Amino acid sequence: MNEILRKSMSEAASAVEKELEKYYSVYRDTDTELVRKAEIYSLTAGGKRIRPYLVLEFCRAFGGNEKSALPFAAAVEMMHTFSLIHDDLPCMDDDDLRRGRPTSHKKFGEATALLAGDSLALRAVETAMSNPYVSKETALAGGLALARAAGSEGMIGGQIIDMRGETEILDFETLLKLHNKKTGAMIRVSANLGCLAAGLTSNDPEYAAAEEYADGIGLAFQIIDDILDAESDSATLGKSVGSDAENNKTTFLSFMSAEDARAYARKLTEEAADAISPFTGCENLILFADYLIERKN
Repeated sequence: MNEILRKSMSEAASAVEKELEKYYSVYRDTDTELVRKAEIYSLTAGGKRIRPYLVLEFCRAFGGNEKSALPFAAAVEMMHTFSLIHDDLPCMDDDDLRRGRPTSHKKFGEATALLAGDSLALRAVETAMSNPYVSKETALAGGLALARAAGSEGMIGGQIIDMRGETEILDFETLLKLHNKKTGAMIRVSANLGCLAAGLTSNDPEYAAAEEYADGIGLAFQIIDDILDAESDSATLGKSVGSDAENNKTTFLSFMSAEDARAYARKLTEEAADAISPFTGCENLILFADYLIERKN
């Protein structure tokens, strides 16, 4: 990884983790302590913090203040963590390992894990809508964008299509739709939130360019995930591998070889970089796009 990007991502992850701590340090209800522990267990399991990084970096690239972006970055990581907890449940992918340690339902039981995920989703929207460093209108817009990206029109809708793919073969257009919703919606809203924190609106050209970039890297990210699930190992990925084949899921490798899939991901990445290259300050984001398709986990 490029050293400049490594430093940028490390600093962003540290800032987001400190921000997340703030939302739990005032939790004092001992009768509901278990759900707090379950939320924190998954939130602090590590990971690349890709989505909050996009929030912070788009805000910085377009002239905003990191302070304005941090509540949005924390909110999107909460929402992402909710999705991971639920995705691992026995009624979904039934995974035992996430980020190198037992999944939430293995640690706390299925019911507590389910409730921890629910709590994180609600806390995510509350956190975005309570952002004190942007206008009330911007905080509301951020909360609405996050809720829509996570709901039936976004990530949850994508999961529904994904479940269909376990019992029927999806065509390529449906596969693209699936990932535009399931993976893409949360990456897109991360770019949206960074732009909002920088004071932009959907009418600004930077906002549209950020969405085009996010759509490209989101799809490329999923292609690499499909390849890694087929070719990597649990020790490297920190999660179970081979689940796509085991569950008979339709993936990009259902339509092309791993070599062709990597070439497709590269094309999408180059197009994503082209979308933001006219704007100064986006150098880290271009490096970040390259990192996502070269990653090993």
